[in-house]
Amino acid sequence: MATTKSTKTTKSSKPAATRKTVKKTAPKTAKVATREEVTTCAGNPLKGFFARKYDANENVLTIFKNPRIYGAIIGEVVGTMLLTIILLTLGLYQPLYIMFGLIAITAAVYGLSGANLNPIVTVGMMASRRMSAIRGVIYIISQILGAWFAFLVVNAFRGAGDNAAELPQVAEVDSAQFWVVTMIEFVAAIMIAFFFARALAYKKSPLTFAAIVGGGIGAVALVVMIVISSNFLSLQNNFVLNPAAALMYGIMPNGAENFGELLGGASLALVTYWIFPLLGGVIGFYLSDFAAKLSGECGYCGAKCICDGKTRK
Repeated sequence: MATTKSTKTTKSSKPAATRKTVKKTAPKTAKVATREEVTTCAGNPLKGFFARKYDANENVLTIFKNPRIYGAIIGEVVGTMLLTIILLTLGLYQPLYIMFGLIAITAAVYGLSGANLNPIVTVGMMASRRMSAIRGVIYIISQILGAWFAFLVVNAFRGAGDNAAELPQVAEVDSAQFWVVTMIEFVAAIMIAFFFARALAYKKSPLTFAAIVGGGIGAVALVVMIVISSNFLSLQNNFVLNPAAALMYGIMPNGAENFGELLGGASLALVTYWIFPLLGGVIGFYLSDFAAKLSGECGYCGAKCICDGKTRK
């Protein structure tokens, strides 16, 4: 009889133990999943509009210890070179070609560097605290270097003498239309930065990200082309929409009679093709973040989540 009781006790104890184990493990699994959902949204909690969205440990001393930075440099150099080749050969008169070319370049380079390819975007990324200052400086230098390589490649295939193909040239920035050109560059930079910031909400899908960036910039180029073609303003191909590429267009004056004239022309060129476009990039990113904040969306990843430190459904 004792043996029988022992057997019954053993049989009944196994299901009970199993049931207890299930009850204990189920809540733990749910808690871990919820915690991961919150912390992986942007890499760190976004508890404020100006919160840092990049690795706090990234600085001058640590950035070059990570081999990925060298891949990012190559990506920015090659990507900007290909984009500048398109701009140098087509200008802004072929927005459809620019759109498809930019989609392909962005999709190819995105995994390496995030495909900024434009100081307008990089400065906006730094100002909105999506990128560290040291990484931003490295990217801008890489973009200028890529634009220079593009100029060398295009210039090598131009030929010589009377058979040389002409590169697009911007108009003199000290003309009466100085502020018209400057404001159009400024507004276009805001639009470019806004499209790029919105595309970051879809960064998990490189093709979708590239389509939004390429389509947005293609639309900007189309608007600028319409403005250029209108007889109302009588503008030429004055627009570049990329400060790195603008340096390769020969925007700096080289026929000044004295140093004062040279300095004045260079200052106007910097205002038109660098200062105002970079300022527009900052405004474009903040405009996107502000709109995302009002809609309850995380301006970093696009999810309805932790902009105010609380998870939203």
